[in-house]
Amino acid sequence: MRFHCIQHVPFEGPGSIRPWLEAGGHALVPVHPYAGEPLPAPAAVEGLIVMGGPMSVHDEAAHPWLAEEKRFLEAVLAAGRPLLGICLGGQLLAQVLGAEVVPGPHKEIGWFEVSRAPAVADAALGGFLPPRLRAFHWHGETFGIPAGALHLASSEACSNQGFVYAEQVVALQFHLETTPESARALIEHGADDLLPGPYVQTPETMLAEPARFAEANGVMGELLARLVARAA
Repeated sequence: MRFHCIQHVPFEGPGSIRPWLEAGGHALVPVHPYAGEPLPAPAAVEGLIVMGGPMSVHDEAAHPWLAEEKRFLEAVLAAGRPLLGICLGGQLLAQVLGAEVVPGPHKEIGWFEVSRAPAVADAALGGFLPPRLRAFHWHGETFGIPAGALHLASSEACSNQGFVYAEQVVALQFHLETTPESARALIEHGADDLLPGPYVQTPETMLAEPARFAEANGVMGELLARLVARAA
């Protein structure tokens, strides 16, 4: 299977997603609309992953390509292809599906526990998430849950950490794909976000336990397996 992967900045890439897909004989095709690369034809998309980025879904004036990307997401949704949105990617999918994207009550940056919502435990695309998981976060905004979607998870700082829609879409506010290398890139390029706060960790704390990355990446692998099965 071939997944297209939309990136919004050079330093926030697919992390553990690429090696998992390639190990299973699948392909990952990067797309960089921020650099002027054209989006693929929706009919050519078998599966789509939409990554994060420091901009807001509301920043179309500063980033005009966001408007075209939203229209593209609408078309891929209408075609019934499986989609995964992570952080900004999840917020874009939420907005396209009619939900609000607003500033969160707190910035959430670092490793914080997410709790799975009971309703998704038996869902084909929602059951990948364990009841509790310490996941990596880097966000200041949050999304509403679109009409018809299942609430996926919450954390102490942010009540809407994800949703599943029509057994086709998984939107995550948190990151399961982050590796130590990609975390270091976020820390380097997002240093201005690291102001003291109740849910903002220091770089040293974020990088202190490498085993956390492997655990989160394993959960991402389970999610990708379900997306691949959904497309089969």
